[in-house]
Amino acid sequence: QRVRPLIKLNQAVIVEGKYDKITLENIIDATIFTTDGYGIFKNKEKRELIRLLAIRRGIVVITDSDSAGALIRSHIKQICTSGTVINVYVPQLSGKERRKTKPSKQGYLGVEGLDSQTIIEALERSGIKGENVTKKAPEITKIQLYKLGLSGGVNSAKLRDSLAEHLNLPKGISCNAFLDSVNAVCGYDEFVKAVELWRQETDKR
Repeated sequence: QRVRPLIKLNQAVIVEGKYDKITLENIIDATIFTTDGYGIFKNKEKRELIRLLAIRRGIVVITDSDSAGALIRSHIKQICTSGTVINVYVPQLSGKERRKTKPSKQGYLGVEGLDSQTIIEALERSGIKGENVTKKAPEITKIQLYKLGLSGGVNSAKLRDSLAEHLNLPKGISCNAFLDSVNAVCGYDEFVKAVELWRQETDKR
């Protein structure tokens, strides 16, 4: 069976939940963030990251086609008053996801339950085509942050803030939020070069 190439997107992609993310990871090569449903309303770090991504890279918002998805999409619009936000609207198809015992309240399939072609067509309707690639780009990992002293150490938070300032990223955020930020804004190769330059500047002080 021929494996479909992934569609590489430069923008970060915002979805509602982890199962939506899993579905999209088999279709696109992009940095994908979840809102954790309505969790985004209370998560200040995630809201700030999404706002920053819209300005730095642009974001693609793909939520379910029900009223909850529309509410989350509206909230993201309020957060991102600057930058680029592309809304991708998936069709309202009746049904239920395999892992669920009954359909959602409004009876529509969520993003996780849609097939690849339906999602690709929704992307194309929004003007998103991307570039076909055979494998995902490498990501920065928590292990790398630990080796750099940016995680798990006495001064890790201070070092993260120093590097965040160098990268023009938010300071005072958790290790997980920092990892999400650098993966979304920098990419692996840019991060490696930035760390080398940051170390050189730090050594001079």
